[in-house]
Amino acid sequence: MRRLFTSTILFLAAIVALGGSKIFAYDNGDWQHWNRESVEGNISKNLKAKLDVEFRFGDNCSELYHQYSEMGLSYRCSGWFDLGLNYRQIYEKKGDAWRQENRPHLNATLKWSFWSLKLQDRSRLEYRAREGRDNIFRYRNKLTVKLPKLTEFKIEPYIAGEPFYDFDANEVNKNRLYAGMSFTAVKNLKADIYYMFEGNKMNDSWTNINVLGTTFKCGF
Repeated sequence: MRRLFTSTILFLAAIVALGGSKIFAYDNGDWQHWNRESVEGNISKNLKAKLDVEFRFGDNCSELYHQYSEMGLSYRCSGWFDLGLNYRQIYEKKGDAWRQENRPHLNATLKWSFWSLKLQDRSRLEYRAREGRDNIFRYRNKLTVKLPKLTEFKIEPYIAGEPFYDFDANEVNKNRLYAGMSFTAVKNLKADIYYMFEGNKMNDSWTNINVLGTTFKCGF
């Protein structure tokens, strides 16, 4: 099992190192598909390593326009607080060219229970080093409410909201609303299926996209 985890880490690390090679301005109300693959494992009792890759398809799910690779560490400070440091390399399509962004980010996550609900509040501070544009800081806060698990597959419905605050523009210019469910597909493999509504502010007007998302997470 440890050898499998090491091999998977090396495979995803190669993807991160190679990068990828993509954002079109799609129609307001565009439908998209985002798919993320993730592998994570414990380095020690409280320290965990993670690698992610994600691909986003726009124009009614017909065209790849964004992909990223990410690696990170998270430390469980207590049963109710985690602290993490991640690095994300992004390629997104601008017209006919791919533009790169390097995005280190710091995450602090609070976790608690209320009645039969599980709540999680993740604060994220990002530094966005963008090709051809000014580098900026951005703050994101994602609050997730998880309902009790159902059936033998441990299906866990959830809802979440995530506003984005741009320090350069001094405003909230992106907002996401989620509804989905996570479940155990097979041993050591969890899946997440969700719908996300994303609003984006540009030039004092808002546009939106609809996302059908899938995530597959392999844990060791």
